[in-house]
Amino acid sequence: MQVWPAIDLRDGKCVRLQQGDYGRETVFGPDPADMARRFVREGARQLHVVDLDGAREGRPLNRASIAAIVQASGVPCQVGGGIRSEETIDDLILNVGAARLVVGTKALREPNWFRAMCRKHPQKLALGIDARKGMVATEGWLETSHTPATELATHLASEPIAAIVYTDIESDGMLAGPNLDALAEMIAAVPLPVIASGGVTTKEDVERIAKLGAAGCIVGRALYEGRITMAEALAAAGENDGGNKID
Repeated sequence: MQVWPAIDLRDGKCVRLQQGDYGRETVFGPDPADMARRFVREGARQLHVVDLDGAREGRPLNRASIAAIVQASGVPCQVGGGIRSEETIDDLILNVGAARLVVGTKALREPNWFRAMCRKHPQKLALGIDARKGMVATEGWLETSHTPATELATHLASEPIAAIVYTDIESDGMLAGPNLDALAEMIAAVPLPVIASGGVTTKEDVERIAKLGAAGCIVGRALYEGRITMAEALAAAGENDGGNKID
């Protein structure tokens, strides 16, 4: 299973939110590229990057920081947040060099558009499903839909999607452990790789996620606060030297 250290961007800084609440922010570093280099030094073979400003505004607002992370890290970077146009997808993949992109809000609102983008960029787009009480949340988690998370996943599972990035919002940034029941339900629902996000705090959490059959897990606040080290996370995940091959 792959381990994806999270770099969340707001106003060009590396931050973490609690439960997606923009009013509950902790700044962990002024230089996201330096944070990326640190994670790679510690063994990271891929990075998960989120433009929080972009998620809320509907268009990338931290492009320069994303580009700096991609260049500085030298490992595949998965980028999400505000990716809601074909132009943005083309730019981030072709010009910035993102290995793949996470699309959430637009996939829910315009599934046919998302299908077309997946066919244009096969295995380069991941479906981002952020759920609150099992229902898909959108607009940077500011709105909750009436669509069950597993329903969205199954409707789009036949497309050439790289993975599903599944986040349980109520667990995210709370350091209280992942929602394993919801994750297991998602893994069982689709024949796609599922990357777990939200609440991953200890090496035991990583081990439990791996045992469920997830393709990867995203680790954020726990790494920044030293509750788990990269070495511990990698060992718990059993990630091997091929871990950075995400295509």
